[in-house]
Parts: sequence; structure tokens; C-alpha cells
Amino acid sequence: MPPELAETVAAVRDFTRFYTRKVGALDETHLGSAFTLGEARVLHELAQCSGQSAKRLGEALDLDAGYLSRILRRFEDTGLIARTPDPADGRSTRLELTAAGRDGFETLNRATVARWSEMLSSLSDSQRADVASAMALVRGALDPQADRAARAAAVTLREPAPGDLGWVVERHAVLYGREYGWGPVFEAVVAEMAAQLVRALQQPGARGWIAELEGRRVGCVFCVPEPEAPGVARLRLLLLEPEARGLKLGQRLTDECLAFARAEGYREMVLWTHTVLTTARAIYASRGFVLEESHFHADFGPEIESESWRLVL
Repeated sequence: MPPELAETVAAVRDFTRFYTRKVGALDETHLGSAFTLGEARVLHELAQCSGQSAKRLGEALDLDAGYLSRILRRFEDTGLIARTPDPADGRSTRLELTAAGRDGFETLNRATVARWSEMLSSLSDSQRADVASAMALVRGALDPQADRAARAAAVTLREPAPGDLGWVVERHAVLYGREYGWGPVFEAVVAEMAAQLVRALQQPGARGWIAELEGRRVGCVFCVPEPEAPGVARLRLLLLEPEARGLKLGQRLTDECLAFARAEGYREMVLWTHTVLTTARAIYASRGFVLEESHFHADFGPEIESESWRLVL
């Protein structure tokens, strides 16, 4: 196992031990109720989605079929659930919480909310936001395919605020250094662009977008006038964090740029990119941008091919 991976595994295990102790996952019953943690999770799922089959429930919770069957049998024996025939499939039954099951869930739910409220109440608003953001980041990193449509819909776009341009420089340097081996010269180039953007965004005909997901910056793009080329706009610094890839955010940010440029009366839009950025190039091509010229250079470390693209608006 590589040393870097071993360190991460050790850190995750350490946090898991802390978290299971903090939330009482090791207790014989959950939050002093009559349910184990596994039973409480099944009860919660049944309360959220009434009328599902045992098979669907097991898939949703990723539970062993035998273990789930024992939980459901106990719930049925104690009058917490009832089974009804599935009209769409005579071989299957639907699971419904009874009045007693609903009461059990409500009691457990109130205890859970009280427990978390107690733990979080001592934190400041910014600390609570940081906790929620960190949890969302972990979930998105470990399960990037889950609820992709919902995550995409949750992304919001806003205008740049103080500190955003520093983030743009830092994330370009980190991500392109990590993924392509680009060195400090690239960071300097982006920093120079950011300084120009600060001034450009104070003038008409320029705009930037910062994409946020659950309070975290996950992307950006900018549209500015091309110096000494009246009627021409330049798309600059399109970037997505890895956690935001696959959400069609690159397309969305590009389309925002194009819509703004057209509304401002620009005749053309140009951009600078690189052949290694295949996803971005596909977005540009699909919007009608045409490659005008390219050249090889090793300014950023490894030799790469830079490209200039243009679109008639």
C-alpha cells in the first residue's frame, strides 16, 4: 500500500472510531430506545418511503437479506409493520408502518434531533456550516454517483466576492499541478489573469460566476472584453472541482458566458485552452467554437499543446 494511501486509511479509521463513539453507534440500543442502530435505520427508511418491498428496502440500505428479514420479522411480531399484497406483483408484498410503528419512529426521530441539536448548539453559525459542508464533501467524494441530478440542481451561481479570485488562483495551481504536473509558472499566469479580472469586473461588459454546492466553491468562469478588439469577448478560467464533475456544470457555466456575451452585444467570443483538457474542449466544440491555431510549449513544465478557439455569436 502506498504511504499516502496508508496515511489516509489510518485517518479515516481514526475518524470512524471517534464518530461511532460520538453518535452512540456502539451502544446496545440506539439513543435509549428499544431499537438497535440497524433497526432504527430500517424504521427511518420505512417512515420515509411507505409501501416499498423488502427487496427494494434492502437495496436502498445495502443490507444483507437475512439480517433485514430478521429485523422485519421482529417489527411484524411487535406490531410495528404490516404487509399488504402488491397489486402490481402478486409474488411480492408491501411494507407499511402501523400506528404503533409510526409512533415508534416519531419518538426515535425526536430523540435523534435532540441529540444532534445538543452536539451542535455549542458551535457558532460558521462552525455549523463548516461541519455540514465537510460532511457533504465526504459523501460526494465517496459516493459521487448518488443523487447526481439532485446535486446538480443544488449548485448555485453567484457573482465573485472578496476572496474568490484568490481561490481561483489557488485551485487552478493545485488541480492542474496534481493532474497534469504544471508548475509555478502556470500559477503565476493565472495570478496575472486574476489581477486583470479584478479590474475588468469593475467595468461594463464583464462578468464572473462562482459556482457553489452546499456552501462550497466548486467552479468558476469569467467573461471579459478582449483588449483592443471591440465587439469580442473572452471566456476565461473555466474550472470545476473534482466533486462537481459529472454534473454538467461545465456546460452550464459556458452557457452563462455565452448568454451574457450575446446580451451585451458582443459579436464573437474567443478562448485559450489546451489539448489535454478534453472535457472542456468537447464543451466548446459542442457550442460551435472553432479551433483557430495551436502551438507546443513547455512553459508550465511538461510540453503541452495550447489552442485558441473562436465562436461567432
